[in-house]
Amino acid sequence: QVQLVESGGGLVQPGGSLRLSCAASGLSFGIYTMGWSRQAPGKQRELVATITNGGSTNYADSVKGRFTISRDSAKMTVTLQMNSLTPEDTAVYYCNFKRTYPSRLDSWGQGTQVTVSS
Repeated sequence: QVQLVESGGGLVQPGGSLRLSCAASGLSFGIYTMGWSRQAPGKQRELVATITNGGSTNYADSVKGRFTISRDSAKMTVTLQMNSLTPEDTAVYYCNFKRTYPSRLDSWGQGTQVTVSS
């Protein structure tokens, strides 16, 4: 059974930093792109950052230069370092493991709340 467990969310003041981690278990063999998405109240879920098996990264324009995604493929973990946080970053953050080979399969974590407020 696939399980993705996020950690590291919480309350932080504007300008502060948080580090989110996601550990996967039960995943079958394959090539995975890992990523983070977020959903703020009343808004659609949006993609925040992705990192491919080869280490290529992609970021939403709103977080470029502030967030950094990294992965440990051996441990099947993905991390999101978030700096210079603003209230607009407040959302539930979800990690995602997307298998691209040998077949497509999406797995999601349960989400972790990030609140940026003074």
